[in-house]
Amino acid sequence: MSYKSNKSYPINKKGGYESLVVYWLGVTISDLTAIFTEKYIKSYRTRDQMNQAARSGKQCIVEGSLENSVEGNLKLTGVAKASYGELLEDYKDYLRQNGLKLWDKDYPRVLQIRATRDLPNMTYKTYTSYIGEAESFTNLLITLCYKQMFLLDRLLAAIEKKFIKEGGFRENLFRKRQEYLRK
Repeated sequence: MSYKSNKSYPINKKGGYESLVVYWLGVTISDLTAIFTEKYIKSYRTRDQMNQAARSGKQCIVEGSLENSVEGNLKLTGVAKASYGELLEDYKDYLRQNGLKLWDKDYPRVLQIRATRDLPNMTYKTYTSYIGEAESFTNLLITLCYKQMFLLDRLLAAIEKKFIKEGGFRENLFRKRQEYLRK
């Protein structure tokens, strides 16, 4: 395989996307998708679509976390989840079109993948034992996409809770403007 992953990045101690598990899992999914598509996907268009969905999911997490507005963060995090949903469907299509088996959520190897803790600075190398053959590799990525979507649902719930508690960017800016005018 000619794919080369970047070395680890420093973690932002104050928070931000570098401290989010969904970001690091997104990096892993993006790296593994690049390897998978290079190895198994012959159609340039499909390869490009899958790589773009993996990239979009990760990049929307970054962009959302850098937004000034909670509303913008919510929207982009939702787009990230949709990108992983699209990628998930591509992997299921690959299994179906190639006569390969979709592993059940209680299949021992799926349980093992689900139990793996996704930590900051993790890399795709955590999962190298699954890369060997197409059925295993595809089911790994399907499981990681499901895991990512679950984690993004939790992140979306946390962002929504923050919005309800603290309000939105425009709302808070308007409140500050009103305070300024009162003084």
